[in-house]
Amino acid sequence: MAHTETPLIEIRRINRIYNSETAPVNALNGISFAIYEQTFVSIVGKSGSGKSTLLNLIGGMDKPTSGEIIVGGKVISKMTSAELARYRRTDVGMIFQSFNLIANMTALDNVALPLFFAGASEKARLARAAELLEMVGLSHRATHRPTELSGGEQQRVAIARALVANPRFILADEPTGNLDSRTTEEIVAMLQRLREQGKTIVMITHDLSLAELLSTRIITLKDGNIISDEQHEPQFQSAK
Repeated sequence: MAHTETPLIEIRRINRIYNSETAPVNALNGISFAIYEQTFVSIVGKSGSGKSTLLNLIGGMDKPTSGEIIVGGKVISKMTSAELARYRRTDVGMIFQSFNLIANMTALDNVALPLFFAGASEKARLARAAELLEMVGLSHRATHRPTELSGGEQQRVAIARALVANPRFILADEPTGNLDSRTTEEIVAMLQRLREQGKTIVMITHDLSLAELLSTRIITLKDGNIISDEQHEPQFQSAK
């Protein structure tokens, strides 16, 4: 499929080499690809394929050894630590496998937290967080802490938190990795709805069947190289 618009994310000849005590480890070997808005791209591969390294680079948590990463026209691979912190706050909505909720905060406060760092007023933060909790079907759990929520509810809170600052794209790291099969179906349905609403989603997963359910494109990594990059028709369609 030919694209005429500018990519949202461009990966240009990215190498990431880690120094170890024995020999340098090439986690990524000069890979290049582009991601466009309103697509759901899954990056799949086994442990050690380089997908977690790629997630950390796109998320601005690490820098490449060489090559460029451009997001929305900004070269994030050359940003300072302060600029990267701002990028993570404004451009990226992160969903983690382990939820990463703050244990002593309510669901509402967990969702609102990114807006605190963005400098929003308390009234604006709480109103936006309440709106997002309603969207993920958890208004009735707003005052509960993470230990009082099921795994699926915690991940729905985490999805609401990822969306609260209206980021340019969602970066999902094994988002169903800690969930049972029934709860996985809930999260799959939610991710699919986000895609249908036009959100750009980049998902890292070792689970090809999950990628096939949701993705409009699947990029497969092995030993730091792209071994396939294919357009895809999502198998899962949410009820209209």
